[in-house]
Amino acid sequence: MNQKLNLGWLGAVAMGMALAVGAQEKPADFTTQVPLSVSGEGPWYRLELPLAVQLNARQTDLSDVRVFNAVGDVQAYALARESARIDENRTLTDVKWFPLYNSVDDTERAPSIRVQSSANGTLVEVQPSTQLEVGEEELRGWLLDASGIKAPLQQLVLDWTSERDGFQRFSIEASDDLQHWQPWGEGQVARLTLADERVEQHEVGLPGQTARYLRLLWNTPQAAPILTSAQLQSASPRSLPLPLVWSQALAGSTVKAGEYIWQLPMGLNVERVQVTLDQPNSLAPVDLSGRRESSLPWQPLSSGLLYRLTQNGQDVVQNELQLSGQTVQQLKLTVDERGGGLGAQAPTLKFAVRATQLVFLARGPGPYTLVLGNATVKAASLPLSTLIPDYSPAKLATLGKASVGGGAMVTPVVAPVPAQVGTDWKKFGLWAVLLLGVLFLAAMAFNLLRKPPVKP
Repeated sequence: MNQKLNLGWLGAVAMGMALAVGAQEKPADFTTQVPLSVSGEGPWYRLELPLAVQLNARQTDLSDVRVFNAVGDVQAYALARESARIDENRTLTDVKWFPLYNSVDDTERAPSIRVQSSANGTLVEVQPSTQLEVGEEELRGWLLDASGIKAPLQQLVLDWTSERDGFQRFSIEASDDLQHWQPWGEGQVARLTLADERVEQHEVGLPGQTARYLRLLWNTPQAAPILTSAQLQSASPRSLPLPLVWSQALAGSTVKAGEYIWQLPMGLNVERVQVTLDQPNSLAPVDLSGRRESSLPWQPLSSGLLYRLTQNGQDVVQNELQLSGQTVQQLKLTVDERGGGLGAQAPTLKFAVRATQLVFLARGPGPYTLVLGNATVKAASLPLSTLIPDYSPAKLATLGKASVGGGAMVTPVVAPVPAQVGTDWKKFGLWAVLLLGVLFLAAMAFNLLRKPPVKP
């Protein structure tokens, strides 16, 4: 009990020290000020930080974000910025696949089937519900058994026989009982020969939800290819990042034929890009590179096949590339123009980063103001476990909400006044208080470690 109280007291001291570090900061020290409105029960409030506001920061890690109350007091806060680099927590699993047949002249979209399964739900056999004559059946799709995967499904990876090269487009549905199906969007894979080179796309993104079974039904062409492998990538719920947020369209520049560059507003951990394909029947194998600044060499980030093709009167579009989430401020797209290229004018580009949550402890009178845009201030955010006693993800969801109210107000940067020669006793006093606080915390931690454990 005493140890728990001591740890809580240590958290309070750490919070007080963080407030003391920013005590001399003022809203006018930051280039951007955004009014906040709050709702729900405090004193903690959770804010989904809009990307348009984040881009006003002067530090990539958002160390220059602060919240002030109506009288200019800085508020204690924490940032939740989950990384996308969770590859080590992801698992790629081979799954069984079963054909879905129906009659060639059957108008039913989804074939009716009979299923034999084991006690734990693993599929053993899948057959059409009615007997089909040889030569009259048509392969409409595939049923994937994901009953052995308990984690949310992130990606589908398919391979198929070479007799069906070209584009494959299919719908994706999910179920836990083989009776009720939920749409999971559409998938597009491709295998092409372009100037004696193979261009292949095997991966399809999934919505990050759990399901025991997946049903793939082919749209274009209507008959499905013969699969040779099916894999599902999953990730544990604890490693799932915050959702992606997309930027506005960004104009680029043309370096030379088939090479385009985009300058991002600041260094960002980009996870996806979307290239605008204005011209119908565009086909472009591409390589994407990035770098932090123009003095550094380009680093490869991703490659893939972008296309916008018209099939059966509909546009089939694949215009996204997935990245690993490393920090970049410049992006370069190199296009293999044997596919026709993307034109002389650089296409526009959108980029996606992970959402950022800011949680602050409201102290003093409102309204509250979010500020950012200062290249020199030090980080002042606290861990969520320090800001919120007994923190848990469930408790985070119950906090009051803050939202951006009105437009951002940009404060002109004022040239600093030259410091007067002399001793700044106020600054020395502040640092002395901080140093004494650190020494006091160290002494308390040492005493706690020396105390023998309390016998029951």
